[in-house]
Amino acid sequence: MKLALVLPLVAAATLSSAPVLAYDADWKRGRIYYRAICSSCHTTTPNGVIQPNGRTKGEWMAYLKADKHDKGKEPVAKYFSKEYLSSIKATNKAADRFFSVPTDQLLQDVQLFLQRSAKDGEAPASCN
Repeated sequence: MKLALVLPLVAAATLSSAPVLAYDADWKRGRIYYRAICSSCHTTTPNGVIQPNGRTKGEWMAYLKADKHDKGKEPVAKYFSKEYLSSIKATNKAADRFFSVPTDQLLQDVQLFLQRSAKDGEAPASCN
């Protein structure tokens, strides 16, 4: 009878001590998302397309950390959400492609792309 009580505790202790796997961001998917989703919207705004190499890595990190898009009106994270992708799918065919990707992974992918493609990154890039 005691064994029946001990086994679940041992199993729970084993599972809770298992390492949590961190997500390994994909800058290539981040580049595709940035170009297909972010840049497509910005082409219709007065600011125009915001090139990844228009800011330094530090400036991109500060922007993402502040989480303020459109002059602070909305959080940056909104633009990686399922709700946002659903709202643009009629006008942006790429939205369906990213719908099944978790929001936090998309954000990390774009963050890595921006770091890599920033003015002082390893591969400065524009979206032309």
